[in-house]
Amino acid sequence: MKKHAVLITVLFALAVTLVSVSAVFWEFYKLNKHQYIDHIFSKHETITQIYREHLQKNTSQIMLEANLAVYKFVIENDENEKKRILENSKLLKHKNFKRVDEAIMLNNQGLYTQKVVRDLRISMVELSKTIYFYIESPIGSVMIQDEELKPYKYYSIAYSYLTIILIISISFVLILQRLRPLIRLRRKIALFGNGDMNISFKTSGSDEIALVSNELESTREKINSLLDSRTLFLRNIMHELKTPIAKGTIATQMLRTTKERDRFSSIFGRLETLVEEFALIEEVTSVHDKSDFKEYRLIDIIDGAIDMAMIDRSSVTIDIDAMPKLIVSYRLYTTAIKNMIDNGIKYSPDSHVKILIINNELCFESKGECIAHPLQYYIEPFTKENPSKNSFGLGLYLVDSILKVHEQVLAHEYDNGVNRFIFA
Repeated sequence: MKKHAVLITVLFALAVTLVSVSAVFWEFYKLNKHQYIDHIFSKHETITQIYREHLQKNTSQIMLEANLAVYKFVIENDENEKKRILENSKLLKHKNFKRVDEAIMLNNQGLYTQKVVRDLRISMVELSKTIYFYIESPIGSVMIQDEELKPYKYYSIAYSYLTIILIISISFVLILQRLRPLIRLRRKIALFGNGDMNISFKTSGSDEIALVSNELESTREKINSLLDSRTLFLRNIMHELKTPIAKGTIATQMLRTTKERDRFSSIFGRLETLVEEFALIEEVTSVHDKSDFKEYRLIDIIDGAIDMAMIDRSSVTIDIDAMPKLIVSYRLYTTAIKNMIDNGIKYSPDSHVKILIINNELCFESKGECIAHPLQYYIEPFTKENPSKNSFGLGLYLVDSILKVHEQVLAHEYDNGVNRFIFA
């Protein structure tokens, strides 16, 4: 997910925006519909007034229908139809109120006014896009249809909602289109980091992403130029050093005494070893293309390392079966294992190294005292445990550099008199 953080952020923003806009329009739709229903429900006052006068004056049904017809209200007289409407309609709103009827009465004391309070209930219902008002009273009920009144229509709100959603979607599509060069740039940077030094970041355009791409292209060219100069310089230096070393080795044989010959042979031999190690360091640090990495059996790599170390095989115990395989550079990985074998034999009192697999990790065990410093100290160039040893202190530095090329690390642990170096 981290590789697509920007894209995920944009999509998340789009989702939040769409949900927020949808929620706002939904609330607006409900509010607008509620206001519309409240507005048309106000017509019940006219209906109630007409119906009340009908009850008070006890007028005929024809007179009631005539009074309602003035406002284009129609009474539904079919009882079966009325029942069907009540069972299948959707209740929009209802209201309870009291109706007060007054009548003049005569008793022994004379005339008096009698007030009768009756409960009324009016409901507004909708069926098949038609609005009905249903009035219930203690003495009867009536179903009235409003011929002019139409149900609430949401088309205008839906049109506005879809228009805004379309605008937002198009805007985010345009944003994603603008981010596509950034995605391509990320892929190119990944390829460059994996060793493709010839990939081009150059692009046309004048926006921010194009400017960054062109700056990266300029930086890539400078890096390639520096790497080429460095490689050429190191190779020339090593080539120039090998010639006097070879001449010195030959001239050593002309010395008169054996002691002098051995001393100078040792000096030139160490110089030649140092040049070879420098050449290997240059090779490791300049590895960018991993196309030569192939699959090898681990046991074959270890056998090649032992042959390279030119040691007696009895000095190495191998506790590894033939199954494990690695995708590595054969030359570099055998060099790393060879250095670990040399290191174990050189610093262990019994001059013996055991190679085994623990928790799917390659381990090198040798007896001896625990190293005096943290491992980080020994993987720095030109550091070593014992200055009297015939070494330049580049062994573990080379091992660590080779493992980094193979996306591994060198680790160390000490257990009951055994130093264990681990390729993790």
